[in-house]
Amino acid sequence: MASSPKRYLPFLRWGRGLDRRTLSADMMAGLTGAILVLPQGVAYAFIAGLPPEVGLYTAIVAATVAALFGSSWHMISGPTAALSIVLASVIGGLGTLTPDQYLGAALTITLLVGLIQLAMGLLRLGNLVSFISHTVVIGFTSGAAILIATSQMEHLLGVSIDAQGFLAELSALFRALPDINLYALAIGLISLITSLVARRLHRRSPHLLLGLAAGSLACWLMDGAAHGVALVGTLPGTLPPVTLPELTPDSLRVLTSGAFAIALLGLIEAVSIARAIALRSRQVIDGNQEFIGQGLSNIVGGFFSCYASSGSFTRSGANYDAGARTPLASVFAALLLSLILIFAPGITAYLPLPAMAGGILLIAWNLIDVPHIVHLVRVSRHEAMVLVATVSATLLVALEFAIYIGVLLSLVLYLKRTSRPTVMEVAPRQDHPRRLIRNVRRYQLEQCPQLKILRIDGSLFFGATDHVQRHLRAFTAEPGSRALIIGKGINFIDTAGVEMLLQEVRRLTDQGGELMISSLKGTVMDELCRRGDLKRIGEARFFETTEAAITSITPALDPDVCQGCAKRVFGECASKPSPEHGVLASQI
Repeated sequence: MASSPKRYLPFLRWGRGLDRRTLSADMMAGLTGAILVLPQGVAYAFIAGLPPEVGLYTAIVAATVAALFGSSWHMISGPTAALSIVLASVIGGLGTLTPDQYLGAALTITLLVGLIQLAMGLLRLGNLVSFISHTVVIGFTSGAAILIATSQMEHLLGVSIDAQGFLAELSALFRALPDINLYALAIGLISLITSLVARRLHRRSPHLLLGLAAGSLACWLMDGAAHGVALVGTLPGTLPPVTLPELTPDSLRVLTSGAFAIALLGLIEAVSIARAIALRSRQVIDGNQEFIGQGLSNIVGGFFSCYASSGSFTRSGANYDAGARTPLASVFAALLLSLILIFAPGITAYLPLPAMAGGILLIAWNLIDVPHIVHLVRVSRHEAMVLVATVSATLLVALEFAIYIGVLLSLVLYLKRTSRPTVMEVAPRQDHPRRLIRNVRRYQLEQCPQLKILRIDGSLFFGATDHVQRHLRAFTAEPGSRALIIGKGINFIDTAGVEMLLQEVRRLTDQGGELMISSLKGTVMDELCRRGDLKRIGEARFFETTEAAITSITPALDPDVCQGCAKRVFGECASKPSPEHGVLASQI
């Protein structure tokens, strides 16, 4: 087991393996990362409603801290499209703010996000994101993509709209159609088409950067600035300045809810991406350490003019494909981006906003997982309904509440599935020399009329007891029925589950039958014994194996019933009276 410093300072582990070849590979991957993040950082800041340099600051600071303290060796952190649109939504709900107030709110939210994420990591809550349904995540990101695309239409069309909310923005856009700036539209489409063609010709090309360059060239050739086309302008040309987020009772009261939603979304993104890359790299991901790394990156970022960050799937995948071996690749990318920021601040001076909008439309489209959505709609009506509900919530309510709705839907889905454990009738295969227990329906087997054998796969907890009890009573409706529950698939039995078993023991006993349980896991038996529930139910009702249970129960079966039964389900039936002759089958 890793010592405490190495557990919380993962760079002490991977740092020992650095050599010249590793550094060379990481440096080349870092160059690729810097080229990718330059246009993305500017674009994502644009989505968040922040100055372009803030996106680049985030790509420098957050990426470095997350790389040093995170679990994944290949994930690249920084600004993301989903977090950017949520941040814009949260701050937009505060009313009309000056640019300085807007930036101040973003920095305070970022610090709060980091504190929440760090606390969750230190409390070892890294597995929580596993309970968020993948369908909900797809639905939210798809809805966010639509919102991002809608928010950029005014820049693509060169019009000005003043509206808040998806439906209001759509309505305002339709009203503004007569005022379209054709120069802006042409520049935006040139940028978008160039990016699409570049990506089609070479998947790993910096297509977004090429698209922005084409849009800038088109703007210069058309003299777009003279025709009302807005430009991004020159960057400050400085490293991230130190800032002090405002933590006051009023800011905490107003911003904490939104910060928690952003923190949760950021963790879902980061852990999902880290695990996806780990499938290729075969690295084991520590979700708790990833929480800590993301938390520290946002805490530090809040003091260095950065906004909320998370893992980027595009940049992480490109980083791995470029041959990165350690998290130093992310650090090298941040260093190269810093040099660009210092020595080439004019790189965005002639970048037109419509070109940015065209690139962002492509980013938004990439957020929508079309193949997965089509698959969900085809195979699961319930999952499709959850998807539609999540997308609708994302479009129609404040994004922070849409995240909470998504989490609630995930919990409802989880409880629905766990509250319906599999309860199946099973029986021995008569054509097998050993007593091989199989599903009655699947193998078309006969059940003994006096002994019903059931297998339960799932947990017997308060939410599942009604479901299990209904099945158990349906299988043992005949007076004198005996039931054997094979419990090898039962992971946990809570007090409600014990009470249900006691009810069924009493019911079957009163009807002249009995209830037996076999093959429970050792951990489940230990817990029942510790709570005293084993004695309450009756220790004699529990068997270590199904074979032992059947061997014990069959002698007590009613011979008169056996005499009229031709099923001969068990090997022991050979010693019972035959229905044809009324004598022992073994004597025939």
